[in-house]
Amino acid sequence: MFRRVVCVTAVLILGLAAAAPAAERAKGGKPTVKKSDYGKLDDGTAVDLYTLTNGNGAAAKVITLGGILTELHVPDRDGKSGDVVLGCDDLKTYAAGHPFFGALTGRYANRIAGGKFTLDGKDYTLFVNNGPNSLHGGKKGFDKAVWHAEPRDTKDGASLRLTHTSPDGDEGYPGNLKVAVTYTLTDKNELRIAYEATTDKATPVNLTNHSYFNLGGHASGDVLGHEVTLMADNYTPGDKDLIPTGKIVPVKGTPLDFTSPAKIGDRIAQLKGEGLPGGYDHNYVINGGGKSLVLGARVHDPKSGRVLEMRTTEPGVQLYTANFLKDQKGKGGAVYAQHAGFCLETQHYPDSVHHDNFPSTILRPGQTYRQTTVYAFSTK
Repeated sequence: MFRRVVCVTAVLILGLAAAAPAAERAKGGKPTVKKSDYGKLDDGTAVDLYTLTNGNGAAAKVITLGGILTELHVPDRDGKSGDVVLGCDDLKTYAAGHPFFGALTGRYANRIAGGKFTLDGKDYTLFVNNGPNSLHGGKKGFDKAVWHAEPRDTKDGASLRLTHTSPDGDEGYPGNLKVAVTYTLTDKNELRIAYEATTDKATPVNLTNHSYFNLGGHASGDVLGHEVTLMADNYTPGDKDLIPTGKIVPVKGTPLDFTSPAKIGDRIAQLKGEGLPGGYDHNYVINGGGKSLVLGARVHDPKSGRVLEMRTTEPGVQLYTANFLKDQKGKGGAVYAQHAGFCLETQHYPDSVHHDNFPSTILRPGQTYRQTTVYAFSTK
């Protein structure tokens, strides 16, 4: 079994948002972090919104509920800024339940089979929330926690540090897990999401950000025309519940092959026989992944001209094409239908706790979880 400790840093490199609304620009071209009230949950807990801007006018918005990235503004080929992540209009809608729009997911992103695992000879039972399995941390994962926020003025730019402690036994997981996530928007147009985690008992940890991207703009329709290239010659096939079989097999000759550019919609209909509602929801094994920062994916929207490049130190990435969206209430009165966005969830493989041949997700006392992901935006 691979024994590798993971931490997460995600870096979104943003294009210049020259046309961003004036209210979102930093005065004098200086980086700023602006705090505003976002509302209160039913129990009275206050939720805040932080707007990060840099000297170029690029903007990202994050709320303390779930550390959710609610907006991300980048330009198209004509220099017009647009919000390229799906989301909700208000706190009430986020709190009522949503498909993990822009959220931090944990303790364990993706699935654990049967909601059970054995670690160091002890059996653990998790909350089952996805058929017979546990998904994205269970009933109340990190996406539903209200994180403590601390704005910071750093040499790299406007920064926001979020912290959360998941107590021993939380959702069935062992150990007190301390997590820190720092969003930094630099004048190089980089939005860095840096995750760190430590524990006092051995526990599985697999964190990611679950943003749904649409490079045409969040309300521009489906993403079937987006052209995708994945630097992944292999994937981990799964059963009807998307639990990996443990095998790692080539994508060549299958509808999953994006080693050369292909539109999301070109072969998507061929996936209906896999138990999926006509879409991608697969873990790809990134070529050379898990050792250093490597290019994992490139996505191009021919209509807007926006290009997204994803780089990561993680061994895998889940390509998900919003297969289960249906009449989902979105921002600005938008209604998101199936395939209204795509996710590139950088991660360790799903259900790694049951497969010794997969890179390990076990974090132990004295170790620190670290990882780096980069989303780079440009145009052509």
